Amino acid sequence: MDKTIEKIVSLCKRRGFIFQSSEIYGGFGAVYDYGPLGIELKNNISQLWWQEMTQVHENIVGLDSGILMHPRTWEASGHVSEFHDPLVDCKQCKARYRADELIMNTEDTDWDQIICPKCGTTGKMTSPRQFNLMFETHVGPVEESSSIAYLRPETAQGIYVNYQLIQGAMRLKIPFGIAQIGKAFRNEIVARNFIFRTREFEQMEMQYFVRPGSDNYAMKEWKDKRFRFYPDRLGIDEDKLRFHEHGPDELAHYAKEAWDIEYEFPFGWAEVEGVHNRTDFDLVRHEEFSGKNLKYFDQQINERFLPFIIETSAGLNRTLLAVLANAYWEDTENNRTVMRFHPKIAPVKAVVCPLVKKDGLPEKARNIIDLLKPRYKVLYDQQGSIGKRYYRQDEAGTPFGITVDHQTIEDDTVTLRYRDTQHQDRVSIDKLLMAIDDNMT
Repeated sequence: MDKTIEKIVSLCKRRGFIFQSSEIYGGFGAVYDYGPLGIELKNNISQLWWQEMTQVHENIVGLDSGILMHPRTWEASGHVSEFHDPLVDCKQCKARYRADELIMNTEDTDWDQIICPKCGTTGKMTSPRQFNLMFETHVGPVEESSSIAYLRPETAQGIYVNYQLIQGAMRLKIPFGIAQIGKAFRNEIVARNFIFRTREFEQMEMQYFVRPGSDNYAMKEWKDKRFRFYPDRLGIDEDKLRFHEHGPDELAHYAKEAWDIEYEFPFGWAEVEGVHNRTDFDLVRHEEFSGKNLKYFDQQINERFLPFIIETSAGLNRTLLAVLANAYWEDTENNRTVMRFHPKIAPVKAVVCPLVKKDGLPEKARNIIDLLKPRYKVLYDQQGSIGKRYYRQDEAGTPFGITVDHQTIEDDTVTLRYRDTQHQDRVSIDKLLMAIDDNMT
């Protein structure tokens, strides 16, 4: 694992962002729990995405579909037949790899000559075999073939099977979108790089239904909009973002065109979001497998057709990891580690610190907490020196520090400290909310 990622993993555990699932039992592979700061950060990111989709755009509405769906859904979508990874094992050390990644990392495609990255043995790899990534479960009291179901590997299909009901209920006219945030599950062969590739994760997906023939324009529009979300809304450095177009050999079976928005992680460039032109593939398949007419009636042209779909699909966990990596800063000059989150997404917006535990300062600090907490997530901290308290919160990414001192008792002013620069202003308590508001953009 990259050293910077190792430092981020350590910080996440120490400060309550992310923990290994079931750690007291030795951990459960590629599953993570989000602690007090982690869930705040994750929620702030997802809420910004939700606002961007369903509030800014009048023609996009929301959905929360079930994790379990009718098994025929996954036959229609192609997941039962297509959702496989090639799996190989080392006979010597039993290590397991994705065959395509082993080939990608070597110049030799002869399996008799492949070297195991773990034990270094040559020619001990099994032949590749296909491994379906869906988690299978059973519905009902008896385990029999008729009761087989799957934990959904993506949230998109829940939108497709509901699109006609939503369109009718909300009286939507093309073009329109349906947005969803939800859990998905994939039985990854090789999960790695902390929360980048996990077996349980959350997706933020929006499916945009358009008239066939207008899909190229819609694709360009959503590529631009989704790219701008990362620097403009999340504060991610634009020079660490790029597009990657899928070539003919990379395109999924449903895609006419596909682009990845990639972030330069410490371990290299990797996808955080995909923008895909799925054509009418999914609706054609669901119409075929369900026997239901899923066509949209366009009153403008007096015609029925299956819409084309432009998909924007972001991984919430990957986006959060990009935010963490982008924010991580070792301020060697001041011997501190700082998480430079954009104030809008910081888990805690301000810490309020009485300089001492007496002379009425704690009571005054509590009054300021009461003033701020209806608007912002804030903390009270009176343990240790003021410098140590500030540095603790710098590591947690808290953008503002508020110190209540003896001058506060005299003139109702406090010290407002800014995390990144450590600059301090003297601010009247009645102007404190305004001062924080002014620095949230």
